[in-house]
This record gives sequence, C-alpha cells and structure tokens, in this order.
Amino acid sequence: MHMPEAKNGSENGTGKPRRRQARGERRIAQLLEAAANVFCTTGYTAASTNSIAREAGVSPGTLYQFFPNKEAIAVELGDQLLTRWRATYGQAFTPAHLELPLDQLLDAVLDPLIQFNFENPAFGVLMHGPDIPGQVTREHDALHSSMLTRVEEVLAGYLPATPEPDITRVARMVFTVFKAGMDVVLAAEPAERDAYIAELKTILFRYIDPLVGDC
Repeated sequence: MHMPEAKNGSENGTGKPRRRQARGERRIAQLLEAAANVFCTTGYTAASTNSIAREAGVSPGTLYQFFPNKEAIAVELGDQLLTRWRATYGQAFTPAHLELPLDQLLDAVLDPLIQFNFENPAFGVLMHGPDIPGQVTREHDALHSSMLTRVEEVLAGYLPATPEPDITRVARMVFTVFKAGMDVVLAAEPAERDAYIAELKTILFRYIDPLVGDC
C-alpha cells in the first residue's frame, strides 16, 4: 500500500513550516527591536502597541499576531536582555580576572558591563522603570542579588581578613556607586563618555584600594 510522503511543517504534526517559522522569528525580532526603541524614547509606561507597530513599520494587526499586548512584548524583550546580561556577567567575572591587580580587575570587570549598557539602552528602562511587568522585575531582582553576591566573593578574595558584614557593606557601596555612575556615563555626550568612565573607575579604585592596603 502506497503511503503519502511526510511533509515539513504542520502537515506532519511538527508545527509550522520551517519557512513560516523563520519569517515569524524575523518578525518577532523586528517587533522587539522596535519596542526597545520606543521604550527608550517614551519610557515603558507611555509606550503603546500602536507606537511599537508604527516603529516596526507594520500594522497593529500584524503585531497582535505575535504579542497580545505591551506587557507580553516587555516580558519577551526583558527575557532576551537578561540572557544577554547573564552572558556579559559571565564574561566579566571569569576566574582569570580575579587574579589581576585591582586596577586591572576593574577594567576587566567593568568594561564588558559598561559596553553592554551602551549596546542595550532599553535594559535600564525596562529593568528600573515604573509599571514594569512583575515577571521582569522578579528576574531582574534575582540577577541583581546574584551579582551582588559575586561582588562580595571578589572583595573577600582581596580582603581576606575583613569580617563578612564589612564585606557585605563594601560590596553594596561598590554596586550602588557603579549603578549611579552608569547613569551619569550614559547621560554624557558621546565625546565625554570615556572621561566619565575613567572617573567612575577612579572613584571605585580609590574607595577599594585603601581597604586592600590595610589588609
């Protein structure tokens, strides 16, 4: 008995045809890029699905084929940005970097994190703005906590005789100074950014180095 050949896609029960899937993935990427631009321009709260569709050059109906609302777009974009941040975080805190002198350690750790913020301006808007979907903020808070723990571990290696509560306090100060400094760096004119980055590193070095010297 002759059996019909299996076909790609939905006809053999595996989902949409590969070509349609690829087209859909490109459209999703287009919509997420547009959303990132709109969030950066207007903020998350003021953004709308219509403005995102307009930025993407598609109709609202096309957008709704992929995302039911603005919150779903934010969750998907937030997930992608957090995945990129985790990869950058891993690059910054490699074991080899932790063997470096303090000034070189600051370069090795901070440069990837700073570059990430330049390349993904929507990250700050989506992670710190008001009215952000709870799933995004929970995942960001978990990442924030893990990063703070990592900073504590690094400082403990440089300050082996320092009590744990003091390490925690210093780590929080370092982390807070970095975040505040990044706001200033990102707001600076492009021609001035390198100077502000250098200032941020100098502040952190002058705060940590005397503590290291005392050990």
